[in-house]
Amino acid sequence: MRGGNGNRQGIFPEDLKRDETSGRKMTDRLIVQYLGFRATALAREYTFAVREGASDTFQYTLAIANEAFVSHRARYQDGPEICCLRLHHELDAHANHPPTTHFCVTDAELANYQDVRQSKPLRKFQRSPEE
Repeated sequence: MRGGNGNRQGIFPEDLKRDETSGRKMTDRLIVQYLGFRATALAREYTFAVREGASDTFQYTLAIANEAFVSHRARYQDGPEICCLRLHHELDAHANHPPTTHFCVTDAELANYQDVRQSKPLRKFQRSPEE
């Protein structure tokens, strides 16, 4: 589960689980809000506000290189989720206070996200690839 191993880096399958009993420790008392994105020449920058308690609000920016979208290693609609997962990982790894407020999503993290996403079981209304 998430939370216990601060030495991990990246997005992991257990990060995609939305189960409230998933063992999350540090981020349980935070409010993370997606504020939007900004397209630059080299990347899409996704901005999040993280509120801890009644008064402490921090702003974080996470970037995904434009090339990742053009080469289909990331989908535009997945950008906010990919970045949110990375941000939660950073918050967990640093007791809610990462040493920086700007992060770049790596190629390895994108590949891991795609692997996890593709391994999800098919729903009843979806055809299997063999059909």
